[in-house]
Amino acid sequence: MIQLVWFKRDLRVHDHAALSAAAQAGPVLPLYVIETALWQQPDTALRHWQFIAESLQELDQALRQRGQGLLVEQGDMIAVLEKLHRRMGLAAVHVHEETGNAWTYDRDRRVSRWLKTQGIALHAYPQFGVVRPLTDRDQWAQGWDAFMASTRLTAPARLPAALETRLPDLQVMKLGYEQRPCPGRQRGGRAEALRLMQSFLDWRSRHYRSSLSSPARASRACARLSAHLAYGCVSLRELVQATDAALAAQPDTAWQRSLAAFKSRLYWHCHFIQKLEDQPDIELYNLNPAMNGLRETPDPERLQAWSEGRSGFPLIDACMRQLHHDGWLNFRMRACLVSLASYQLWLPWRETALHLARQFTDYEPGIHYCQIQMQSGTTGINSLRVYNPLKQSLDQDPQGDYIRHWVGALRNLPTAWIHQPWLMPESLQRQYGCRIGVDYPAPLVDSQQAARQARAMIKAHLESQSMQQRQDWQAQIRQRHASRKRMPVRRKVKNANADQLSLDF
Repeated sequence: MIQLVWFKRDLRVHDHAALSAAAQAGPVLPLYVIETALWQQPDTALRHWQFIAESLQELDQALRQRGQGLLVEQGDMIAVLEKLHRRMGLAAVHVHEETGNAWTYDRDRRVSRWLKTQGIALHAYPQFGVVRPLTDRDQWAQGWDAFMASTRLTAPARLPAALETRLPDLQVMKLGYEQRPCPGRQRGGRAEALRLMQSFLDWRSRHYRSSLSSPARASRACARLSAHLAYGCVSLRELVQATDAALAAQPDTAWQRSLAAFKSRLYWHCHFIQKLEDQPDIELYNLNPAMNGLRETPDPERLQAWSEGRSGFPLIDACMRQLHHDGWLNFRMRACLVSLASYQLWLPWRETALHLARQFTDYEPGIHYCQIQMQSGTTGINSLRVYNPLKQSLDQDPQGDYIRHWVGALRNLPTAWIHQPWLMPESLQRQYGCRIGVDYPAPLVDSQQAARQARAMIKAHLESQSMQQRQDWQAQIRQRHASRKRMPVRRKVKNANADQLSLDF
């Protein structure tokens, strides 16, 4: 009676409901399937696979220590299940619920139907605070609190083995993802996740609140656990409870505020994923139908320049280049990238969302698409967030050190010109070796003028529709998706970045 554990975005053995339940039921076969069609989707990239491959290697080691290694197969999920069922006979499949992209949503429904036809039991377990199905948003926050406070599951000491396995060479897999290299990418695996969690709670979190918006300081002050949460190297419950323990033991009130602010973002993690769980087409279509017909066709030259870090706005280009290199960027700068693309450059959010999904090592579909739509102004229940790239540059990188680090053509510029190099006289351009239009591009648009035009077009688009219809849509969206309460800690602590919902883990 083989109990198959299907690993997806939950690459750990600790606090793993599916593995724990399977281990109590009979011989366990842990399975990860490299689904060829999934890796041909437009939101996949080499950096994602490299992180997963490292995590799978550690997962295999942890499983082997308990008596049964990880079986890794490549192909279609149902075809793999058919082969295993013919060979061994599957009694049940144990899996964590996944809120992934549209492809995985369709895949899960197909697998569920196939298992039912074969008489194989399917046991799906919640992985964190997302509820399936959600019937009452009013009680959601209380449910989140209760789940995070519940007892974590210990890793099985011994797994009844079902099959001898050998891990293939994961680095040579030929998949269809984007091939852009990411030399500064974070390493995957639970050991690295625990190291980051410990260093953050022990000392790095001290300056979290004051540094999370700074593009230069955030990489050290933020927990940097977002990718490890996205692929399940640690459980969210494990991180919440560790944060609670650090908060209770911390006598420094300023430090307490940083830890409290961090915990609130763990709550928002599930809040946003719940939106995609409840409405999977958020990945593909405007959340608010009132925004249909707006920004439908991208300007290919603008899209390419923005995606390559050649917008002509130094801070924006520095952010995009860091993202290409590191696979990570702090939330404020992510918002600035989306703002410039959606408003000043007037690019459809779906196009920019796919590019950013491929660049973020920590790509989490539920958070990603909900945040992109919110920052692009297509939710109908959030105010427009049009960032001024020059103001953000002066506020977040006043000396220009971050810009100089990532934009080589601007490295020799003095601070007086680093934020607006296009204003330099030609004589200074020659002197500093930075000719605008040759060594570094001129801005694609006049930022302030383009922002005003974007606001005006959105206003005119909305006013062309029935006010009653717009109000009805807003009411439906609020009822379905809006948060009913904030975490208590958010009422006690003044958020230093209250103009945004930051998800910097």
